Amino acid sequence: MYYLDGFSKFVHSQYLASGVRLTLATLIPCLVFRHYGVLETMMPFALGTLFIGAVDNPGPLNRRRNTLLFAIFFTFFSGLVTIWLQPYTALTYLAIIVFGIFFPMIGVYGNRANAVGTISLLVFIFTLNESPAEGKVYQHVLVFMAGGFWYFLIFLLSSGLRPYLPAQQLMGENLVLLGELLSVKARFYMPNPRFGRLYDKMVPLQVALKENHEVLREIVFKTRQMVKDSSNKSRTLVLMYLDSLDLFEQILNSQQDYRHLVKVFGDTKILRIFGIYISWLAEEVQHIGVAVQAGAVSTSNRDLAEGFHKCELAFYRFRSARMTQENVEDFIMLKQVLLSIRDITERVKKLHLLTKYEAGGTEELGSLAGADGIVPREDLNPRILLDNFSLKSTHFRHALRLTLALVTGFTISLIWNIGHSHWVLLTIVTIMKPAFGITKQRNLYRIAGTFLGASVGFLAIYLVSSNTGLFVLMMIAMIIAYTFLKTNYFIASAGITIYVIIGFYFLNSQMIGEVLVDRIIDTAIGSAIAYLFSMFVLPSWESSNLNVTVQEALESNQHYFETVSSVFSTKEIDLALLKHHRKEAIIALANVSDTFQKMMSEPRRQRVKLEDFHQFVATSHMLTSYIASLSTYAQSGGSRFDIGGFAPKIKEIDRNLTTAISIVQGKQIERTEVIKQALPQNEQLIQMLSLVKKEIRETGREEVADPVLNRDFSELRTIDGLFELINTLTVDIVKILSRLF
Repeated sequence: MYYLDGFSKFVHSQYLASGVRLTLATLIPCLVFRHYGVLETMMPFALGTLFIGAVDNPGPLNRRRNTLLFAIFFTFFSGLVTIWLQPYTALTYLAIIVFGIFFPMIGVYGNRANAVGTISLLVFIFTLNESPAEGKVYQHVLVFMAGGFWYFLIFLLSSGLRPYLPAQQLMGENLVLLGELLSVKARFYMPNPRFGRLYDKMVPLQVALKENHEVLREIVFKTRQMVKDSSNKSRTLVLMYLDSLDLFEQILNSQQDYRHLVKVFGDTKILRIFGIYISWLAEEVQHIGVAVQAGAVSTSNRDLAEGFHKCELAFYRFRSARMTQENVEDFIMLKQVLLSIRDITERVKKLHLLTKYEAGGTEELGSLAGADGIVPREDLNPRILLDNFSLKSTHFRHALRLTLALVTGFTISLIWNIGHSHWVLLTIVTIMKPAFGITKQRNLYRIAGTFLGASVGFLAIYLVSSNTGLFVLMMIAMIIAYTFLKTNYFIASAGITIYVIIGFYFLNSQMIGEVLVDRIIDTAIGSAIAYLFSMFVLPSWESSNLNVTVQEALESNQHYFETVSSVFSTKEIDLALLKHHRKEAIIALANVSDTFQKMMSEPRRQRVKLEDFHQFVATSHMLTSYIASLSTYAQSGGSRFDIGGFAPKIKEIDRNLTTAISIVQGKQIERTEVIKQALPQNEQLIQMLSLVKKEIRETGREEVADPVLNRDFSELRTIDGLFELINTLTVDIVKILSRLF
């Protein structure tokens, strides 16, 4: 991506917009309160704005609204109860236990509920440190709630004025991610590709894209329903979303046997020409994404038509010079790459046109009645919460671990009489997560960010003599903190520490040295408690559930393969079922990849056969990609071919996947089940190959004259090759799992 595009992406991102909105919503009232001399009394207002604003995550308007209202209610309740119980130490311990278990447990209902639970717990901790004067017990929580409603009002106003902005921001990020994925694919065609590293880069991008699609789908369709009149912009955003899904599928479905391509054509320029042009397409997709975020019209930076024409010309010249009867099948594979490039080029051109938001570009969309049927509904059944009160539940184990850590931190703060004891508990809550790997990472980021922020804040106070300059610096630190809070915890921790120190300086400049020391000590104590409890108290190691994660990945791929291959055995395919199983396969792949990343951060003794598991992750990714490629031909006319030639291949692949699942389940398997069985050759393909070679030999031309035969042979050869690759991968998976379990 160009540097200017990268800067524009950041400026127009949802994260910066959220950071600026939250900062201004907090500081502007503070300036007003300071002007009237009531800033200290109204500080809970600012805290209410900050905390409630922190739970406002991207999503449909109604879900964001409901989340904010729930957050206001729960924070008001936890703050009120805390003030009532504060004079009684025993009851305070009881509140820590009850809230420490309940609020993390509501995370079983999803990320929004988890955010509400975390914020409610943080408000409880903050209120522990408050000592309201006689008769002002309710004033504190009411002012806090007023700050929450202030942010809620800003949310409603911004949503009403610019209802499509969240959809545009997320759509742009989605396209930028697609461009990054396409850029990785381009490197497979460059000289000396490092296949292992490239596959490792593709997996997290696919995971991020799938998560992005889920949120984007909700925003796009729900936003459209919120607007009374179906505007052209609304319809264009829906069409843009659907086209981005098609582009994602095309990128996935363009999977090839890259090792074979490099082996056969690696010493020529043709692959590099393809790779360079694909990287152009990647830059174009990212450029479109940035334009969508900015609400601007994107124009192509390169002449795509001319670029593809050069690729096409290079291919035909190369084929004319190098193709023989012996390497016909290799050139068919190369031709499939060219066709995939052509399809992606046309999709990119269409996305460029859609950024104009012209009325004529959405006729093909038609009616979207019933579109909400594809948007998942939230299930808030109380039974889900009750069923998770078990030591087998990751959520419950985390809640118990967090509660014990909070009790320990609170006890230490009482014994040592720590000045800002709530910082110890805040550190514990913000750092501790269900997975040890995430806790460890956030621990390091929190400590490093606090030290960096404290150093910068200290230097700013002693080097900047102007209060105006310090205020501007504090505002910038707040924007940085809340911009990166969800993407880079190290930067966010540094920003929070800077603005907290400068804020305390404004409130009481004489105590700034003590505040600085307390901040560092309290963070260190909280980090140590969080790390020790994550390590030794009901630890949640990824290896303990490895068999469940692996089995889910295998079963989802098996269901995906069975659905795709049905067209080659029964000549029928259920498109709705195909999309469902493809989604499940990608989600399972995401879970496997996420498990591997978490295992990397765990203690060495817990990383059981990590290298074998890494091989399984990479092989599973290739398997899903090849099945996706096979689905392209299944949907575009795979039923034209003789189903008898595919049945043995389908049976063998299915047997391999069943064997792999049996290994994970701990069942005994025969040695012969691990040996790759040679797949029978497809007789229809052999006959077509014979006809093609005969015509090439007799006519001396590069292609057969019959376009139908040429098309059918090309597709059948590709389909047969995909079955061979899938079979090889399933055998490899069986061997890997034999070592892993």
